[in-house]
Amino acid sequence: MATVNIICMKWGTKYGPEYVNILYSMVSRHMNRPFRFVCLTDDNSGLTQGIESFPIPKLGIPDGPERGWDKLLTFTSPLYDLEGQALFLDLDVVIVDDIDCFFDHSAEFPIINDWVKKDQTGNSSVYRFTLNKHADILDNFKKNHQKIRKLVRNEQEYLSQYVEAQNKLSYWPESWCQSFKYNCIHKGLKAWFIAPIKPNGTKIVIFHGKPNPPDAIIGHSGKWYRKVLPTAWIAEHWK
Repeated sequence: MATVNIICMKWGTKYGPEYVNILYSMVSRHMNRPFRFVCLTDDNSGLTQGIESFPIPKLGIPDGPERGWDKLLTFTSPLYDLEGQALFLDLDVVIVDDIDCFFDHSAEFPIINDWVKKDQTGNSSVYRFTLNKHADILDNFKKNHQKIRKLVRNEQEYLSQYVEAQNKLSYWPESWCQSFKYNCIHKGLKAWFIAPIKPNGTKIVIFHGKPNPPDAIIGHSGKWYRKVLPTAWIAEHWK
């Protein structure tokens, strides 16, 4: 069985090395095929054994953005010595079931179907691609970044629109990637009395905005208008 790649990114101080280490631990428990776990980072201190780290490639745009579009750098070709299939994972996801299926899935470029956007926009917390096959995504951004940044808000809008225009974009089965905010927290008064649920069939729980996994464990929502009770099943998996 071919070795696959799990890629994550860490820059700045928003997430400490514990997020990378926990992600590696979750992947190790939920992958049955050989894999390389790679963190592209500007600071590899504190990373546990088994995690390969490489510097985040440079965008190399003289008047371009320094941050916010970094995921596009996963399409750098070559990306060090990596080859084959790669699954990108955000640092703040929580893996709750086996994820081999993300490599068994036959689509060329699967991504999460965003929970809010009604167009083709995908949520880029989890996407899979073939390394060295999509360099045009990054090249096009470098050549046209000023125009692109006026038309879209962020990298996942650009990425989705660009790949969709090539008829290569598809979405994971809906149950595989569920939003903690939209699919797990109860609505209305129920949130004050019933802890968030783990939806059936979920493989990866996505955290975007607030709360993050440590907050969900202790029941801190981070927003005055959103109630989150302590969520024990997040603690069982986020370690």
